[in-house]
Amino acid sequence: MQQTKTISCLIIDDESIAREIIATHLAKISSIKVLASCTNAMEAFNYISNYNIDLVFLDINMPEISGISFAKSINKDIKIIFTTAYRDYAVEGFELQAVDYLLKPISFERLLKAVNTYFKVYSKPHIEITTANSDNNFMFVRSDRVMVKIDFNDIIYIESYSDYIKIHLANKTIVTRETISAIEAKLPKDTFIRIHRSYIISITTIESFTNEQITIVDKSLPISRSYKQHVLSILEQF
Repeated sequence: MQQTKTISCLIIDDESIAREIIATHLAKISSIKVLASCTNAMEAFNYISNYNIDLVFLDINMPEISGISFAKSINKDIKIIFTTAYRDYAVEGFELQAVDYLLKPISFERLLKAVNTYFKVYSKPHIEITTANSDNNFMFVRSDRVMVKIDFNDIIYIESYSDYIKIHLANKTIVTRETISAIEAKLPKDTFIRIHRSYIISITTIESFTNEQITIVDKSLPISRSYKQHVLSILEQF
């Protein structure tokens, strides 16, 4: 079904990186228009007073006026998707009839699910979400309680290590508590390839390969049996 309405939304979060991540995700959804990205509730009140806002992405834990207090004070026709780093707020958030509750760090897939929920419940007739073309060449991951921006071009390879992921860059290694499959979903498939349940490599950094292993920056990584056919079929095209 064709898109018949653009949804106007606000992003409210006191953390600049958190706002940037949400805005980057929303830029991929053609049916969403971000009118403003606000650092606090008072700034957001000014936009709500002067513009028709359909949906708010709202951080719960903010200084002065919390997200919960803000949600209670605005017109109930404005729908809320809560965002927070703390699970403890979930119950109170849903008691306010929030559309959804997103736990940081927020992936695009999870945010898209929340937006689809909004359309299914509050938009009549149902509107199919389509994603816009994206030229993003980076991703964000949480490391030491900070969201770190990583350019895809800087990644050499990614390694699964117990409950963590090591993202090896040219000059440093970023450690994040994430599954390797979740990281794989964020990567451009024409540049990165999974060669093992524990390894993803950047194709551009390959120095040599055999049927059993790949050498990257003087380091040899194994090609597992389950990935071998797929890996070799791709590499032999070059």
